[in-house]
Amino acid sequence: MSNRIPPKPKSPAKVVKRIIIAIAVIALYVWTITSVNIDWGKIFSQRTIDNFDRIIPKFFDPAFGETGEILIKMVETIFIAYTGSLAAAIIAIPLAFLCATNMVRNKFLNTIGMWILGAVRAFPEIILAIIFVAAVGPNPFAGVLAIAIGSTGMLGKLYSEVIEGIDMHIIEAMEASGANKLQILFYGIMPQVLPEFLSYAIYRFEIDVRASSVLGIVGAGGIGTLIHFAYSNRNWDEVGMILLVIIVTVTIIDQISSFIRRRLV
Repeated sequence: MSNRIPPKPKSPAKVVKRIIIAIAVIALYVWTITSVNIDWGKIFSQRTIDNFDRIIPKFFDPAFGETGEILIKMVETIFIAYTGSLAAAIIAIPLAFLCATNMVRNKFLNTIGMWILGAVRAFPEIILAIIFVAAVGPNPFAGVLAIAIGSTGMLGKLYSEVIEGIDMHIIEAMEASGANKLQILFYGIMPQVLPEFLSYAIYRFEIDVRASSVLGIVGAGGIGTLIHFAYSNRNWDEVGMILLVIIVTVTIIDQISSFIRRRLV
C-alpha cells in the first residue's frame, strides 16, 4: 500500500478568494495601462525609428577623448555620495534611538521620530537638490546636502529596526549590576548594532553614488553636469562615454561594498 498522504481538498472559499484577487490584479493592470494614454502610433512611427538609428549607434561609439574630464567629474560624484552618506549615517543614529520603542518608551516621542523620518523619505534626492541649489547655489555642496537629508530617512528607519531587535537581557543585566546610561550605550547597545549600522551605511552609499550621478542635471555638481551639457549639445557619443564610466564605477563599488558587508554581518 502507498504511504502517500492524500492531498488536502481545496476549500471553495479559498478558491473564490484567489479568483477575486487575480481578477482585481488584472483589472488594476488594465486600468493602469489604459489610463496612461500611450500613443503607440507615435512610438512606432518612422521618425522614432530614424531617431533610434541615428542616436543609439553613437552610444556604442563613446568619445574616449573626453575620458579625463569625465573621470574627474565621476570622482567628484563619489565624494558627494560619500560625504552625504557619512553625514546621514551620523544624523540617523539619534533619530533611530528616538523611534526605537525599546529605548524611548514614550509613544508621543516615537511618533514624532517616525514622522520626521517619514517626511524626509517623502522627498526624492532630485527635489532636495533643486531646493538646496536655490538655497546655497549651484555647487557640489548642494548635492551633499541633498544626499545627506535624503539618506537620513532610510537609514534612520533601518537603524531603528536594528535597535528594536537587540537582546534586551544584556541591557537588563547591566542595569542590575549598576551600570550607568553611558556604559550601557557603549558596552551593551553599540556592540550589538554597530555591524548592521555599518552594513546599512555602506549599502546606502551604493545607492547614493547612483543618485549623485543625476544631481548635476539641476546644478548640484558631479557627473550629471556633463550629462546635461552633452545632452543639450546632442553629443551622444559623449553621453555614451559618461554612461560607460558610470556603469563601470557603480559595478566596482557594488562589488567592493558587497565584500565588506559580507565581512561585517
